[in-house]
This record gives sequence, C-alpha cells and structure tokens, in this order.
Amino acid sequence: MNGRAPTSRPQIGGIRETFAPWDDPAARPLVRFDGVSKGFGETRAVAGVDLAIYEREFFALLGPSGCGKTTLMRMLAGFETPDAGRIWLADRDIAADPPHRRPVHMMFQAYALFPHLSVAQNIAFGLKRQGLPKAEIAARVEEMLALVKLEGLGRRRPDQLSGGQRQRVALARAIAPRPRILLLDEPMAALDKKLREETQFELMTLQQTLGMTFMIVTHDQDEAMVVADRIAVMREGRIVQVGRPAEVYEAPADRYVAGFIGDVTLFPGRITAREGPLVRLQSDDGAFDAEGAGDVGDQVWLAVRPEKIAVHTDPPADPRNRIAGRILDYGYLGDWTTYLVEIAPGRTIRAARANATRTVERPLGCDDSVWLTFAPSSAVVLSA
Repeated sequence: MNGRAPTSRPQIGGIRETFAPWDDPAARPLVRFDGVSKGFGETRAVAGVDLAIYEREFFALLGPSGCGKTTLMRMLAGFETPDAGRIWLADRDIAADPPHRRPVHMMFQAYALFPHLSVAQNIAFGLKRQGLPKAEIAARVEEMLALVKLEGLGRRRPDQLSGGQRQRVALARAIAPRPRILLLDEPMAALDKKLREETQFELMTLQQTLGMTFMIVTHDQDEAMVVADRIAVMREGRIVQVGRPAEVYEAPADRYVAGFIGDVTLFPGRITAREGPLVRLQSDDGAFDAEGAGDVGDQVWLAVRPEKIAVHTDPPADPRNRIAGRILDYGYLGDWTTYLVEIAPGRTIRAARANATRTVERPLGCDDSVWLTFAPSSAVVLSA
C-alpha cells in the first residue's frame, strides 16, 4: 500500500506530462486554421490566424474583450464565415459548411436552455434532431445525467435549478450528440468564484473521461491556466503566443503576454555585458543579472513575477539583483500576502510572500524599510 486513497477520476496532471502531440512531426491536427481572417466593416476582428489543435486536446483561446477569440471560435462553429483562409477539420475544409453539417457543438455563455422543456428534454433535443431511436435517446440522456451528476433531476425545468446545475444541463446537451469537438464560450462566467474553481476540475475530468477535444474561450487567465493543455494568447485579431500554461507564464513571448498573464514588473534597460548564459542589464532601478538572450548594447526589458521576488528586512549578502525600498501598502490574500513596495518616488514593485506558517502578527507592515531580491534565473529578458 502506498498510503494514497484510491480514486476513480483521471489524474490530469500526470496525463498532461506526457500529452504533447504538437511536438510529434507525424501527428496530424484535428483542427487547423490556415490564414483565417474576418472583418466587420472597418474592424478587423481576426487577422491571418494560423493555428493547429489536436485530438483530445483541451485548448484555450485567451485574450481581452475585442481581441478576436470569440469570432475565431464562431467561425469554427459555422456561425461566421471567414473572409479569407481555410478551416480544416480532420483534413476536410469546412469553411463553407453550415453549422448543422459540422461535427462541432458550442456551449454558449448564456446556456440558452429551453425554459418550457425539462432537463431531460433539453438534453434530448439534439439527439431527436439526429433522428435517433427513442430507446437510444433515453439511454443517452440517463448517461449524460450521470456524467454531469444530475441524476434524479431529469423532470425539473431550468428555472428550478441553481446556476451551477443549469450550466451542467447545457454541458450535457452539448456533449450528448458526441461531437468531434466541443466549443465553450466563457462557460463559467456566471458562476461564483468557489463554484467556478470546482467546475474547472470537473470540466477537465469530463474531457478526459469522454476523450473529446475541448476548445474554450475565456478572458480569465487563471481559468485558462488551470484547464488547458495549451493556451493561445490573442491580441488585436492575431495570436501572439501558443504554448503550455507554464511556458506562456514563465517564458512570455513579449511584454504584452508578460503583462496579460498575471502580474509582472518590467525593468527597461540596456545590456552592458554578457558572461556565459548571464547578461548584465543597466536600468534606472539598478544593475541586474539575468539568464537570457541578447547582445551588448541591446535595449531590452527584464520581466520579474511578484512571487519570484523575495522580501528581506536586512541587506542581503549577495549584491546582485537587490533593491532597497519601503512598503507602501500590502494585501492579505490568505495563502499569499502581496506587498506594494516603493523603490523610488512614483516607482513601485509588487512582491508576494507565501503565508507558509500560521501567525497572527504580521512581520512586515506599511512604511517598513525592506530589500527586494530575485535570482538571475527567475527573470525573463524580453526584446519586445
């Protein structure tokens, strides 16, 4: 015995460690966008997007409102037609196919349940349109109710359910016809924080259990980081980076991605020296060492996440990458305390400290003098 309780749910983290079809030159994408563009009047919503999504992948489109992520999803669903480019599904160009002829289903943000139909009738709606026999429809509905943990609620109407239950009905209705790919448009936006976090893991488990391909659109960075195998960050109709959540967070492609995914401090400066993998950056805030690319004389930015910055009350012995400052304010978040540290008039840095021990007295407070440090390997050198 290893002391661990048995579990029937798939261990998503372990699965994701080995799931990487995009690294296999022989793997063929399930979905491929080739130079896809779409405009509305003078607005270019999607501008020449190339993207590949693989079978059984949980893929996230992430970006601010108006970046083109929903338009890209709607083109895959067939609700919008591209102005240019092709959309391939399993080696077939579907750009001109109507929605009902695509093995693609979309779960809308508003759920769009039929209020006059019961839960079971809502789930069965798409199955009836497929012309399946009544016995098969009934069996599939019961299967879906069990899958989304709504057993015994088939006779209720949507207005007799909680928000979380309505979301599960919409999800069951979308997956009941067994599409090749399920599209999720901000599916958890209407849920409270605690329910949203619980639902994220349920959604991941469901995707693995079904062996389906999921594509989610969201502006919530934390949500995308939790659920997705890979994330595509969009800006002004273009994809600026695609990668695993850890890759996008720890190695952002540029300042936009670094600032959009989580909090970050950017130090603008110039590379003054290189020694092996280390570069020396001269900034108005000091001289810093970091691991990264670049040549002497290059103007770059050094990106450092708050949790990578250590807070000290005494000057550290290592003179590298240390900055003196004063705590301007702080916020207690339970698992973390975030400090806003002033390092020069009008110039502040955020540092985060894990609350690893239970304590009543806070060791640091407003106006305390502190030193901030970070390791050279914790910073990212960005050229743009």
